[in-house]
Amino acid sequence: MVAIAVLDLSPINEGGSAAESFRHTLDLAQHAERWGYQRYWVAEHHGMPGIGSSATAVLIGYIAAGTSTLTIGAGGIMLPNHSPLVIAEQFGTLEAMYPGRIELGLGRAPGSDPKTARALRRNLMSDPEAFPEDVIELMEYFEDSPRRAVRAIPGAGTRMPVWILGSSLFGAQLAAALGLPYSFASHFAPAMMMQALEVYRSQFRPSKYLNEPYVMVGYNAFVAETDDEAMLLASSAQQSFINNRMGRPSQLPAPKANLLSQLDSTETAIVRQTLAASAIGSPATVRQQIKEFVALTQADELIVASAIYNHEARLHSYELLAQIRDED
Repeated sequence: MVAIAVLDLSPINEGGSAAESFRHTLDLAQHAERWGYQRYWVAEHHGMPGIGSSATAVLIGYIAAGTSTLTIGAGGIMLPNHSPLVIAEQFGTLEAMYPGRIELGLGRAPGSDPKTARALRRNLMSDPEAFPEDVIELMEYFEDSPRRAVRAIPGAGTRMPVWILGSSLFGAQLAAALGLPYSFASHFAPAMMMQALEVYRSQFRPSKYLNEPYVMVGYNAFVAETDDEAMLLASSAQQSFINNRMGRPSQLPAPKANLLSQLDSTETAIVRQTLAASAIGSPATVRQQIKEFVALTQADELIVASAIYNHEARLHSYELLAQIRDED
């Protein structure tokens, strides 16, 4: 089966706390390492009650300190929120602490609502359209002999692995032009997935970083012993996406039985549109769903999010997913 990575947003449960979510994140990472997962990413989001991974570099350090073999990365850092030099120093520091285990995914969305985005701006001239120039500047800080007068210390000479993330054609075009690996955010924005993958592959130019296109595709998986149990687990993520899209962001809700039958047409459309790239069911059901999705996308790797309310059930879902991976 295709390689599978873990995407963890450190979900904060309804009635829970960020401290609890971070303990769960580290526990999941340690289990994932034992189950043979190779890549574990956390993502930058801001002002969202149900997501704890806003200080992404700090959280990566916490996970790396508690594990020994996982590659820990940002999926991703939203570069318009930051100075490229600061990110180079942060990830240069992480690489110095955990050599060969850190990687950096970059996106151009703010990872927040407009008000929070304004609060995050690094200066009054910050412009998401400057993203390609910011990516190039950041990558230059990681070179052995940076051409810039300012050096990233730590950072220079690390040759940090860099990915481009996206949910539209923009990121696909940039990743192809720079010859970088590309990760598409189909786990929450699948609408342009196939078009973006075609653009990336057709326009890819080999580089010193990568000889051939490499695509990692975002995916949701809710795996349990039975299809019905998995549907119950998935209902937390479904409620969360509805809440976010309806302008009432929340902590991760407790599961709700028979949720889909209780939704109105607008809510049903939100679930179908945002969570189309999902596998929900028993191991046999999920195995078939993954095979069909990989056949459709020709993905080199899946990065799987599982926003499950109960921590033990979340662990079990990733354990079953690892078994599916190893069986095929």
